Amino acid sequence: MVVEVTVQETSPFDGQKPGTSGLRKAVTVFQQKHYTENFVQCILDSIPEEKRKGCTLVVGGDGRFFMRDAIQIISRMAAANGVGELVIGHNGIFSTPAVSCIIRKIKARGGILLTASHNPGGPEGDFGIKYNTENGGPAPEAVTNEIFARTGKITSYKLCKEITVDLDTIGSNSWEVEGHTFTVTVRDSVEDYTQLMKEIFDFDLLKKLISGDSDQQPFKFVANAMNGVTGPYLKRILCQELGAPDSATLKCEPKEDFGGDHPDPNQTYAADLLELLKEGVHQIGAAFDGDGDRNMILGQNAFFVTPSDSVAVIADNAMCIPYFAKTGLKGVARSMPTSAAIDRVGQKMRIECFEVPTGWKFFGNLMDAERISLCGEESFGTGSDHIREKDGVWAFLAWLSIIVSRKMSVQDIMKDFWKKYGRSFFLRCDYENVDSEAANKVIEVLRKAVEDSSLVNKTLTGGSGKEQKSYQVKSTDDFSYTDPIDGSLTSKQGIRVIFTDGSRLIFRLSGTGSTNATIRVYVESYEPDESKHMQEAKNVLKPLLDIALDISQLQKLTGRDAPTVIT
Repeated sequence: MVVEVTVQETSPFDGQKPGTSGLRKAVTVFQQKHYTENFVQCILDSIPEEKRKGCTLVVGGDGRFFMRDAIQIISRMAAANGVGELVIGHNGIFSTPAVSCIIRKIKARGGILLTASHNPGGPEGDFGIKYNTENGGPAPEAVTNEIFARTGKITSYKLCKEITVDLDTIGSNSWEVEGHTFTVTVRDSVEDYTQLMKEIFDFDLLKKLISGDSDQQPFKFVANAMNGVTGPYLKRILCQELGAPDSATLKCEPKEDFGGDHPDPNQTYAADLLELLKEGVHQIGAAFDGDGDRNMILGQNAFFVTPSDSVAVIADNAMCIPYFAKTGLKGVARSMPTSAAIDRVGQKMRIECFEVPTGWKFFGNLMDAERISLCGEESFGTGSDHIREKDGVWAFLAWLSIIVSRKMSVQDIMKDFWKKYGRSFFLRCDYENVDSEAANKVIEVLRKAVEDSSLVNKTLTGGSGKEQKSYQVKSTDDFSYTDPIDGSLTSKQGIRVIFTDGSRLIFRLSGTGSTNATIRVYVESYEPDESKHMQEAKNVLKPLLDIALDISQLQKLTGRDAPTVIT
């Protein structure tokens, strides 16, 4: 079929600046005439013409509302802009880790991901578009800055109006477009990723864990997809490949509105999983976000594993995973707000450990340079160099591998880890949907304190009565990072207040919201004394949190008495 290219005049929209994980706005914003088309054209224009002509791009999303419409727009525009082939997930579905997997497997030029990750979906929810480059990871800042610059100057976009893609049928279709052939291949959403997991983990061993044997009862677990993209992946890997009963998986049908739930795998938004684990029947539970790159791990009786501890435990037990037993650990990394637990593992192993800004693209550079093998963020993201995205299902399989190898419960694995390395008590308090002006004032107050060093050497006190505790400030800064691979500088990544005992307070504005602002307050305290490891984190950290609220004037400036979410 021969189709024509149409040039459509347009004008710029304000605010199309990609955040840490692409452009995220309310669905109604993306539905504005020309809005989505403008941003897609700027993504395509950021690919040099000689590399764009005839190239292959991967496209898929988490199933949220407006995804299918956006895929049709991208298909029509890709054809008009000289792209040779789009590889799209069946029904439009691809998890974010799966997109990274396929980009790398077929050596595509990159991929366009349609997701707002852990943000709510539905007609009144959020939508997002993210561009990944040929390494399979999020576009680096140089690329996203170029895309943003183009959004401010765009005057037209190109599309082929006659093209409509059948997303529900696996197979290929082609069109002739101004002298070149444009092909759309609809691909099984789960197959490539499943095969990669089989290369990384010992599925035969995991089958034995799940089924049990003559000496052991079947291992009971539950995995909650939260009506996001991981549902088909969990059903295929856990049920079909590893033999788990269907009852071991929950909310596995991807829904445009995530069933009305907030697809963020934390103790607040996955409260149903928390209550189920409290019954004591299941030995481990996991929840995953909308696009499948985040995960929460719970042990029996809802024992919570912080994401900071999770990545550190995987590092410490890496040899339980065949992939790492073969490749070794080249190095490890964490985002700056993440607790220093993995640093202590790296130091004991005598391997490099990096502290980077929030955003998976910073890990990608280190992986491509073969400086790290494993990394994580406190925001429920864990991953390795098997792809260039965080990977929720991979993290759960890693925990199952550790459990079957160590023959220990989740709680005992954590106790053993803390005995060996000490415990980093850690909390993150999110103040969501704060007025942007008020949120910026909070950061201004803190930046001023950093600039004039007014907190350094001061003794600050929080808590009350017997729980009152004082800390002396060692240093303050606004975190900046010079990439050891390309030399790029990333500044103003979060205000840090570091105390003489190693405790930390961190304040930053989130880059993943769609409206107003989210202030994140991170509190960390290190405890080497084993007799104190089983205390409640919120009790241990209460004095530090009081100090954080005092020096930031957060409650006064925002009018918020309590955080929206505590993790």
